Amino acid sequence: MLQSPLEHQRAPLPPLKEAVPALRPARPQTADPLAEKGGGGRDAFFDNAKYLAIVLVAVGHSWPLVLAGSRATEALYMLVYVFHMPAFILISGYFSRSFDMRPKKMMRLISSVAVPYVVFQTAYAVFFAAMGDGDVAVRLLSPYFLMWFLMALFLWRLLTPLFMAIRWPVQISLLIAGAAAATPDISGQLSAQRVLQFLPFFVLGLRLRPEHFRLVQRWSVRWAALPVFALSAGFLYWAAPRTQLGWVYRNQSAQYMDQPWWLGVLTTYAMFVAALVLTAGFLAWVPRRRMWFTVLGAGTIGGYLLHGFVVKYASHAKWAETYHLDTPLGRIAVTLAAVALVTVLCTPPVRRAMRLVAEPDLSWAFRRGADRSAGGAAGGGGTEPGKTAQPAATEGDGRVPAGAGAPR
Repeated sequence: MLQSPLEHQRAPLPPLKEAVPALRPARPQTADPLAEKGGGGRDAFFDNAKYLAIVLVAVGHSWPLVLAGSRATEALYMLVYVFHMPAFILISGYFSRSFDMRPKKMMRLISSVAVPYVVFQTAYAVFFAAMGDGDVAVRLLSPYFLMWFLMALFLWRLLTPLFMAIRWPVQISLLIAGAAAATPDISGQLSAQRVLQFLPFFVLGLRLRPEHFRLVQRWSVRWAALPVFALSAGFLYWAAPRTQLGWVYRNQSAQYMDQPWWLGVLTTYAMFVAALVLTAGFLAWVPRRRMWFTVLGAGTIGGYLLHGFVVKYASHAKWAETYHLDTPLGRIAVTLAAVALVTVLCTPPVRRAMRLVAEPDLSWAFRRGADRSAGGAAGGGGTEPGKTAQPAATEGDGRVPAGAGAPR
């Protein structure tokens, strides 16, 4: 996002309006606690959520360096992977609700998702070749490492008008995800398994409203989240040696993991429920007010795209073995280093430096006035007088990736 992918987030959550009887004097309205603005009119709650989510992404990508020999680390690793991407994808969907095929929004999608994808897919190809993984092979349809999320985001955004128009969108997306988990012949290109298996979270985000986020911010939900996370961690500590990581990566079918097709369907739905519960618990504890790290939520694209180079180099150079990091203190050091790294990469200077490739100006490629001429036909080409436009997508508008998938 150089304008970060979530940079399109302009409007804070509006307060709920309650009908007031005509003869009763109106009560003074209080500000929506989730509507506290960060810099530039951005919503502090969502910027906080994006920063915390990208921290979980970086930590999750760093733990494989020291995963071997630690059952506790493996359990925490699985716990993070159950919900960190669903949380980020759900937020992406929420801020994608106003997306349509108008030229202006297509230009934004191309500049903030397609262009960064092509640039960094090429950069990772060169990087892996330089580390001795073979010749440079730029495969635009087969995303490297964490680049799968940009591919998925691009495809989900294109499907947004469809899922906003049909009935039962979440139910249909769940049927698609379950079918994907039971279909071994789905191509490995376009990150198809992840695109389809994570689709329900994006579609659910499209259907959410501000009041849903306010519900999870209740103190009753916050306190309930603590035992839920504790019990989940305990269960995964037991399940870690018995569970294949493909279930949490969501990049394989059940048959690929030597499991019956019906188990893939059931596991997909069980994981959907588990991810929603943990995501609600995560969002419940996201600060609503402006914090020291709120400004970093606008720069998650830098943290997302750049930290992968450091993680992959550390794996190639065998830092864990060289510096004996496979100890409790070593694992803590790796975790803190990942947090510090991604925090620096989300800062405004890095965001400004990435502007050319994270959100280039492509106005020269589109006809002047095309957006205005297409507005009426596209349905929603403008905002009615007196009404506030829906917030443009955060990561959804293309820009963001605050969470990414598995390191494989």
